[in-house]
Amino acid sequence: MGFKAKARKHRKEEGGDDAKKPVKKAKEGELPCGVRDCDNFADKSLGGRSLSIDDAIDMWGSSGYEARKGRVRVCKSCYRKWKKENKNDDMY
Repeated sequence: MGFKAKARKHRKEEGGDDAKKPVKKAKEGELPCGVRDCDNFADKSLGGRSLSIDDAIDMWGSSGYEARKGRVRVCKSCYRKWKKENKNDDMY
């Protein structure tokens, strides 16, 4: 009997499926999006990414973002906007 089988056996003895499961709360962000007009969060767990300052200047202008440590943290929706704008650009 493997460790998973033992765990299932003990879980059934304790109540198993009838036991109350903890309710998951919606994740709260800690790191705000670096784009000035955006109110979303740029946490990695919420799909946030970081862009270089040069890429941010090309997309939002020189005063449309807030930089941290040489990078601009953006939320998922702002990253998708940037990605769509730069989809056809040659990077190489």
